[in-house]
Amino acid sequence: MTTRTAQTSPLVYARVAGVLYLLITLVAIVAHFYVPSNIVVPGDAAATASNLAASESLFRVGSIGGELVILLSEIVLSVLLYLLLEPVSLLNYLFALQLVSGAGYLSVFDTGQLQALVMLFLDAHSLGFTIGIAFLTVHVFLLGYLIFRSGYLPKVLGILFLVAGMGYLVDSFAQLLSSSYQTTPAVITLAIAVAELAFPFWLLVKGVNVERWKERALLPAPRAERAVASAGAQAPHVAD
Repeated sequence: MTTRTAQTSPLVYARVAGVLYLLITLVAIVAHFYVPSNIVVPGDAAATASNLAASESLFRVGSIGGELVILLSEIVLSVLLYLLLEPVSLLNYLFALQLVSGAGYLSVFDTGQLQALVMLFLDAHSLGFTIGIAFLTVHVFLLGYLIFRSGYLPKVLGILFLVAGMGYLVDSFAQLLSSSYQTTPAVITLAIAVAELAFPFWLLVKGVNVERWKERALLPAPRAERAVASAGAQAPHVAD
């Protein structure tokens, strides 16, 4: 039963992840393209407001409901992708341990060969980690931008993350593209460490500016809602 579960679970993860990917794509087309194209009239707030009033159900289901589906699906998808891709890196560590386990079947290799294979798998893990960092760079830049624009977190934290993002970018691509690049410069390590430590410590000690967070949370959201507000402001006042 254990063997069967280990064999079938990754297949289930893969199929569910595939379904979620397709679901996110299809719902995004509706929420980000179809609905706005039927409601938003660029430069015409009155027409946009009229379309929104006439298509309330479409907007609620297609845009608001669609965004919720995308958000929840992406959370589940992230977990599934982690479960699917985690072994790619961790298996190299397990292989390295197996090579120094002293198992009888390893006797066909001499000491030098075993040591070389251990180094190979450790380097393979390091390379996989570096590739992951290259993708992490996008996350770091976005996080820095959002912190900087938030208004309820210090802008300096956002700047630190943007600098750290540059450090991640330079370091990861240099390791992947240059065979002579061996050690991360201290200035890059320091920039990353400062950002990665300052942010959680700030959250633990100071948190966020609650009043500004509330103000930000109550700001009108994207185009359609701004258009409605604008149309309301431009509409003539009718006395009761």
